[in-house]
Amino acid sequence: MERFTSGSEFEGRIGYGRSVLCDGWVFVSGTTGYDYTSMTLPEGIEAQCQAALANVAAALEAAGSGMERVVGVTHMLPDRAEFPACWPLLRPVWGTMPLAATMIESGLTEPALRIELKVTARLR
Repeated sequence: MERFTSGSEFEGRIGYGRSVLCDGWVFVSGTTGYDYTSMTLPEGIEAQCQAALANVAAALEAAGSGMERVVGVTHMLPDRAEFPACWPLLRPVWGTMPLAATMIESGLTEPALRIELKVTARLR
């Protein structure tokens, strides 16, 4: 098993890695739209979704995988009514390949957070 970090202060404070590589699978922890270098968060669901996608892509790349290898995604939003605003951002990334997907309405760790993504992928 191999673990990867994004450098997020949350990983050290809470005790987890951004992604874990195990037996040819990459498991990416719940990932938000934070810029982990500056610890800033864009405003709005669309900007946070785009940033979360970029963070997931970086986590997958670090582990030797990529967005095209994702087989499952869980979208977590505190307000399910905001999910349709994400669809135009999600479709270009995963719309041409069938994958297992779930959307859960749930509270996130901070009120400013609008979306969190958790993905599972295969190695290249």
